[in-house]
Amino acid sequence: MPSIVLGSSSPFRKQLLHKLFDQFETCSPDIDETPQAGESPDQLVRRLALAKAQAVAQQKPDSLVITSDQVSVLNGRINGKPGNFDNAFVQLKNSSGSSVTFFTSLCLYDARSAEYQLDVETFTVHFRELSDAQITRYLQKEAPFNCAGSFKSEGMGIALFSALEGRDPNTLIGLPLIRLVEMFAAVGIELP
Repeated sequence: MPSIVLGSSSPFRKQLLHKLFDQFETCSPDIDETPQAGESPDQLVRRLALAKAQAVAQQKPDSLVITSDQVSVLNGRINGKPGNFDNAFVQLKNSSGSSVTFFTSLCLYDARSAEYQLDVETFTVHFRELSDAQITRYLQKEAPFNCAGSFKSEGMGIALFSALEGRDPNTLIGLPLIRLVEMFAAVGIELP
């Protein structure tokens, strides 16, 4: 089997991939992630996952590269990672009582042949009505400033929701593992 490379610097994606593989490499792709004019959330995350995979494949030419990208969408608008407390507060305030859909792309790229599988999984989060005090306490506790949607569902962020809707809860964290297992099966690698 070729070496497995996770094309990401995300500690969350690395932790998720350890559910399937004991050993793999990581390699952080350096690409421009700026959305293009008129690009839909689905188009954006597909383009970025493939660009990341191609960038990593140049550095790791004998490997199977796994990449992903994620955006959250509220009322038709893409939300980026908040980066700081103030932006996260605004995102959560806007999400309160609403539903946010996450678009998470997944690419399995064979660097030896340049063949790849590329897909997007969606996952919807239904937020409870949140007070300013609840939002502030949550952000002070978890500081999810590098997370799409301004929360960590695998942590205290679960307390922000009334319901979760999707095929694979790992998708919300950033790596659709059920779909990844299917992609590996399609290239002849059965898990477990």
